[in-house]
Amino acid sequence: MPGHSEVAASDRLRNTAAQPRRRRLEPDERRAQILECAIDMFGERPYAAVSTAELAQRAGVARGLINHYFGNKRDLYLAVVRRMVTLPRLDDMVTPTGTDRERVDASVHWLLDVISEHGSTWVKVTSHEGVGDDPEVQHILDQADDAAAERMLLMVGRAESAHSAELRAMVRAFGGLVKVAGREWITRGTLTREQVHVLLADMLMTLMTETMPKVDRGR
Repeated sequence: MPGHSEVAASDRLRNTAAQPRRRRLEPDERRAQILECAIDMFGERPYAAVSTAELAQRAGVARGLINHYFGNKRDLYLAVVRRMVTLPRLDDMVTPTGTDRERVDASVHWLLDVISEHGSTWVKVTSHEGVGDDPEVQHILDQADDAAAERMLLMVGRAESAHSAELRAMVRAFGGLVKVAGREWITRGTLTREQVHVLLADMLMTLMTETMPKVDRGR
């Protein structure tokens, strides 16, 4: 009969064989996996309550890998902020065509898709619920607002205006409404996506067909 040590060794071999082998991830894949877990965790709880040790456990990586790819927790949060406000590449988008209302509806639909991808995290990031009034976070958000304004003017057919600086400022102001409406929809549940769509589309339609033409005419 086999001895105790032989039986134990046999059991270890069977257990090892039964466990699925983890696929070795490339560095970019591992970094993306950590970032996605961080996005989820920062959306679930306040910044101070997110632990890098728990994040590492959830992502299935050694804690040192988080420091390797991102630095400290604040650096990781800044990476989350950048991810939340980074727009899809222009090459991956189709500029809306059709009537003014069709272009506006398509633009708002695209905007709400961007928000809904990581809803609660997007709301927290854009409303400064993370590390508070942080200058670096504000700089990232300001740059994102500028990029979003440029993209929106392109989507509604106003990118070539001679008064583009003023129009971008108006779209950035419209962006404030977008953030508040996103909170009402995602966090508070006081508005449905359909209601938010109507609100934003009506406001953008007014901005595009009434306010922007006045600016273009120098009024």
